[in-house]
Amino acid sequence: MSPPIDMDDDLVPMWQQSKIIHQGAEAIVISGNWMGAKAVLKTRNPRSYRHPDLDKRLTRQRLSVEVRVLIKLQSTSIPSPSILDVDIDNGWILLSHISGVTLYDYLLGGNSDLEPIRNLGILIREMHELGISHGDLTTHNVMIDDDGQLNLIDFGLAKIVPEIEQLGLDLQVLNECLNASHHEYENAIDTIIEGYTSLSNDFSPSGDEVVERFNSIRGRVRYHA
Repeated sequence: MSPPIDMDDDLVPMWQQSKIIHQGAEAIVISGNWMGAKAVLKTRNPRSYRHPDLDKRLTRQRLSVEVRVLIKLQSTSIPSPSILDVDIDNGWILLSHISGVTLYDYLLGGNSDLEPIRNLGILIREMHELGISHGDLTTHNVMIDDDGQLNLIDFGLAKIVPEIEQLGLDLQVLNECLNASHHEYENAIDTIIEGYTSLSNDFSPSGDEVVERFNSIRGRVRYHA
């Protein structure tokens, strides 16, 4: 299969695509092999309703942030994909493949062990302490690898040095996902928060302050609903 993106001619033989993993409004994600190793290719979709120049500028900005976030995470203990190659001008990024299942599929399997949920709360707080908000924190964007370790993926909507509102929104997006897709896990968000607030409050805003903002956002959502 030929790549669905504009790759330099010398890069094309290195990439062999396998199948589409996800095709969304923002991007297409494809599994394959990069120089013989399993990899994932993510290419951003052009948005026809935007002027081409504006669309290209926004694509460059968001991909640049995603690259900066992944580079920052790679220097920490937070598990996430590593960057194999990237072309910001053409809007694609090549990432290491993580073998395992999404947290979404894990929970749909009826697993009663809530430890991954609590650990996710810890992982989110560690990410927030780095000055990063995810922007699309759902159970689809958390992988449990073959060693049982949680990995955060898909930072296409991430923000660096976010305001406390974005940190609270991360928890709210996850809360809405848990309620919509995993309602059988009662009080799952409380388990998330337990993990989130288990770390020290040495960073600003503190875990308690973010949770307070999350509760405020949740209250506003309920009011408007």
